[in-house]
Amino acid sequence: MRRPKVHLLALAVLAALPASVFAHEAGPKIHVDGVIDPDEWRGARHITDFRTTQPLTGTPGSQPTEAWILATPEGLAVAFHATQPPSVERTRQKVQRDFCDQVDRINVNVDFEGDGRTAYNFCVSSTNGIGDGLITNQTSFNDDWDGHWLHAVGEDEEGWSAELLIPWHIAPMAKSNDGERHFRIYLDRVIGSTGERMAWPAASWDRSRFVSDFAPLDVPAHSTALLAITPYVSGLYDNVASDSSFEGGADVLWKPNGQFQLTATLNPDFGQVESDDLVVNFGADESFFSDKRPFFTENQSLFEFTMPADSSQLLYTRRVGAGADDGSGPAGIDAALKFNGNVGSTKYGMFLAEEADDVGRSFRALRLVHDYEHQNLGLMMTQVEHPYLDREADVIGVDHDWRPTARWNVRTRLVGSDIEQDNQNQRGNGATLWADYEMDHGWRQQWILMHFDDSLEINDFGYLNRNNLNYAHWQVSRRFTDLPEGSRYASKDWRWRVSGSNNDHGLPLLRQFRMIRQSQLRDGSSEYAQININSAGYDDRFTRGGHPLRLPPSFNSNFNYVRPRKGDWAYETNVNLYHNAVGHRHKLGRTLFVSPTWFANDHLSFNIGLSIDRDPNWAIWQQGNTLGTFDVRFWQLNGGLKWSIDDRQELRVKLQSIAMDAHVIQGWDVQPDGNVIHSATPVGDFSLNNFGFQIRYRRELAPLSYLYIVYGRGGDMFNEDGKSTESLLGDAFSLRDSEQLVVKLAYRFEL
Repeated sequence: MRRPKVHLLALAVLAALPASVFAHEAGPKIHVDGVIDPDEWRGARHITDFRTTQPLTGTPGSQPTEAWILATPEGLAVAFHATQPPSVERTRQKVQRDFCDQVDRINVNVDFEGDGRTAYNFCVSSTNGIGDGLITNQTSFNDDWDGHWLHAVGEDEEGWSAELLIPWHIAPMAKSNDGERHFRIYLDRVIGSTGERMAWPAASWDRSRFVSDFAPLDVPAHSTALLAITPYVSGLYDNVASDSSFEGGADVLWKPNGQFQLTATLNPDFGQVESDDLVVNFGADESFFSDKRPFFTENQSLFEFTMPADSSQLLYTRRVGAGADDGSGPAGIDAALKFNGNVGSTKYGMFLAEEADDVGRSFRALRLVHDYEHQNLGLMMTQVEHPYLDREADVIGVDHDWRPTARWNVRTRLVGSDIEQDNQNQRGNGATLWADYEMDHGWRQQWILMHFDDSLEINDFGYLNRNNLNYAHWQVSRRFTDLPEGSRYASKDWRWRVSGSNNDHGLPLLRQFRMIRQSQLRDGSSEYAQININSAGYDDRFTRGGHPLRLPPSFNSNFNYVRPRKGDWAYETNVNLYHNAVGHRHKLGRTLFVSPTWFANDHLSFNIGLSIDRDPNWAIWQQGNTLGTFDVRFWQLNGGLKWSIDDRQELRVKLQSIAMDAHVIQGWDVQPDGNVIHSATPVGDFSLNNFGFQIRYRRELAPLSYLYIVYGRGGDMFNEDGKSTESLLGDAFSLRDSEQLVVKLAYRFEL
């Protein structure tokens, strides 16, 4: 839709007037239609100083961008006009919710409480696709959360426009005592064909601080309430068991004001409308999966208590409804409830969940956070009761985030656990420190310290990939953005890290030097290269409680290249080269991954990915202190299609197949000193294949109301013999351990 140029002139004149002229005028209602009407946006704050943050140069953006911010009784309204002349290619690709495609888009990030802890992201593409999520720990982004907010886009010869209206009830926020609402906001615009990002203010998650660098904004205080009830019905037909089942339940969301919000669920349905990626895990560490279940994503940010260890957190929502304590399969959930609010500068929250039957568990969590001007201090307490196991797990954590200056960001965590089982108690503790320092000319430093004693246990409700650890690293980084005009690179970011870890009994686990180069190209592509050089050390978990395994010096390297859509094609490639000399066999392992995507049109795309891994010396634990080394060929095939039928309908097909062929080289026994000798225990060849296939149709009936029709099939097979990976990959398509058809209808009523 073409927008008359007089609109821009009128907006500019209105924006030049003092804000006090309109401070007490209610103003017209915003009609979210993608057309920026000057009368509607009278009194809005006008933003034009958009600076380039990707690459992070801080210079004015290559294309003019304007934005308007206005507080209305219904919510926070934001409008963009992004100039994009014919010389700058426009992306017209349709995208699905929470897309990660490189397309023209705008982002609105709002820290509604202005304390630097949590920001809400609202993203709109030039084709009116949307994404939303949460930003915590300054730079950690999670798109599991979905909210109800209004959006529309328009287009003219000069560029394109977007309008958003974000209801005040969408997030918790402190009570206003002076008639003003004080929060922080960040706006940006991305050109899909080049990857250039222009932002106001010039904040970036490439720095150690992001949310704290948002621009402060004071607007008139408004408040809205929400009561939303989302009942559901679902039916499942199991074609393998020739059985069917029906379920019903409801989610309830009550937000009487910004100071209190309650979420409840009765007999929640956790059917397979979303599918996890297939994972083959022979290691001692548990695989981590994110959570897309609506109850567990709404109002969840307050309960985040993370630590620097990979994915570590005190409240891991995938524990609720996971495998029952008797090993009979996933636990049913009777009900769950959580509420959160604030009193002045103190936030509070409670999380409760009850699983069904005698083998179910009871989950409880209490969260408190107090905000100061440059720091936050929090408390988290969790408790899990396992009646079937006669076990009770209590965990307490204290977290402190401190931002003493614009250059420093310091995060500390203290954690303690108390496990009572069979009338015996086990207590453990842990502590972490994470400090980032931003220097001049693109230089940064980072320090991380972690201590987890061997009695710390948080995995009844949380996630920690290992305890019994002492770890430290120092990292120096430098960002280069002043590259020559003729360079194919827009920016390069180099990082150098030295790290060391011992277990809590002094056994050296690893000493490592790591070097990383992350680059953005001028055509929108990106590169990532990493090399790790590892000293000799020990793996004290490999034998699952047996003798620690001594590891010789090794290295691993990785190169990844992603090219966004150009014409009808986009692709990603990844190459790994690594060395592991367990058992004294000195051969290199290598991995090649290629994943092209073909766009039949702007609505329909097909992708296929093939990963081929050859590890000539893979060590796998067998039993006790025995391990085997294998010559392994590993193939993984991923494929699927995405079809955005229209603005309310989408079809997704997802296929994954894994094939592994392992030929034994030698069995080894780990000695008390960590070295290995030839084992008399027989170790044989093996092969496995794993298959998952899903067709999912989703129709949006109303905001956050969906009809799902999902067909899924999958299976896995383990063979004690060797077969070629090519034949295993083909055999995977015949696996049929499960075959289900799920139909689910969920409709949200807002009162």
